Amino acid sequence: MIQCQTPDDVMRVISEKGITFIDLKFSDPFGQWQHLTIPTHEFGLHSFEEGIPFDGSSIRGWKGIQESDMLLIPDPKSAFIDPFINEPTLSLICDVVDPITKEPYSRDTRQIAKKALEFLRSTGIGDIAYFGPEAEFFIFDDIRFSTGPNHAFYQIDSEEAWWNTSREENPNLGYKIPFKRGYFPVSPLDKTHDIRMEMVKTLEEVGITVEREHHEVATAGQGEINFRFSDIIGSGDNILKYKYVLRNVGYRFGKFVTFMPKPIAGDNGSGMHVHFSIWRNGENLFAGNSYAGLSEIALYAIGGIIKHARAICAFSNPTTNSYHRLVPGYEAPVRLAYSARNRSAAIRIPLGSQSPKAKRIEVRFPDPSSNPYLTFTALLMAAIDGIENRIHPGEPLDKDIYSLPPEELANVPQTPGSLQEAIDALKEDKEFLLKGGVMDEDFINMWIETKQAEVDAIRLVPHPKEFELYFDV
Repeated sequence: MIQCQTPDDVMRVISEKGITFIDLKFSDPFGQWQHLTIPTHEFGLHSFEEGIPFDGSSIRGWKGIQESDMLLIPDPKSAFIDPFINEPTLSLICDVVDPITKEPYSRDTRQIAKKALEFLRSTGIGDIAYFGPEAEFFIFDDIRFSTGPNHAFYQIDSEEAWWNTSREENPNLGYKIPFKRGYFPVSPLDKTHDIRMEMVKTLEEVGITVEREHHEVATAGQGEINFRFSDIIGSGDNILKYKYVLRNVGYRFGKFVTFMPKPIAGDNGSGMHVHFSIWRNGENLFAGNSYAGLSEIALYAIGGIIKHARAICAFSNPTTNSYHRLVPGYEAPVRLAYSARNRSAAIRIPLGSQSPKAKRIEVRFPDPSSNPYLTFTALLMAAIDGIENRIHPGEPLDKDIYSLPPEELANVPQTPGSLQEAIDALKEDKEFLLKGGVMDEDFINMWIETKQAEVDAIRLVPHPKEFELYFDV
């Protein structure tokens, strides 16, 4: 692991480690890393000031060919030696700026997250926001899918999956994990432990401090690796680095890692619970003497998140598949309530430590298909709105929400039931995101148009289940 703070640190590492290539990574609007590689003789201290020019017109969700010229500005603090490239290569995460104005590119989501932090500071509420995401994933042995005018199918396989209890494996060694029984079993039930251990080692090598790893609830190789919280940019960077590492380690083992929220019918999906707090002058503003050790500010933040949750979902749960996970009964909380310890509430207050420094809220509805910069930005902006307008969330709901009778549930708001509902909510509730110029109308309109196209694409294709239900009508 290397640690760089300044451009001079980066240049020293290049010299000391014999680096021959620089890999410049940046995120598209939807949370996919893109990259551009240059030899070290083309890179120097000037690169941090002048940037590296590239054509951005072919990046999905960015502006057209008439506005294609962009600059990549490397962040020296993001430097890591890439463990998956054969040549000695230093990776740097970059911001994107306009080459003429040198202003942040309005569709660069890392820059959007930076603007959210600047807006927080401008309000005087706090000077830093910490995020601790927990992104779940699946490790599959095989994945196939195809669609066409006359067919549509997908097929997933895993050696530990419950559906393979009768498969001939020469011989079948048993030890398959039943649906919803995957939480913490030891080997030989847990067949992906060695892979997760290699993932942990590699994450540590690239500068991510890991706190724990374990098998998750679902069958078929569901797992989770938790790493230490950071600020809005650090945690956004770390989620994209985390995905990069896990996919590549899985690939080296001949496996396939996916962060798709709901790849398996009838079993738990993958979420990305987000632990969140706001600080000022080294003091945790969420610690106090109110419910579950929270401050009044924290309650107002919860109120803002609950108020804007349906619009937030357009960013935090941005796929049609997200809403196969957001259904009752699979640990994904769909009811917009808050509670201490209660994992059926959309916002939980963890009680593992009584230290004021550890006090935080855990937002449980986001999933790992999201762009982390946008998810964190939307949560922070909603919290700021709640604090500024003193939006109280009402009383906590300390009951198992999944077992509440219909008459009690009727008064508890819920997350959208589909991506279409989330898009419609964003159309009606976007002003909190526009404050301080954090997002602009252009970006939100692009997002809505892109996501509407995804909804329409699914709507136009018959689903295989429909043939089972309706072919003989």
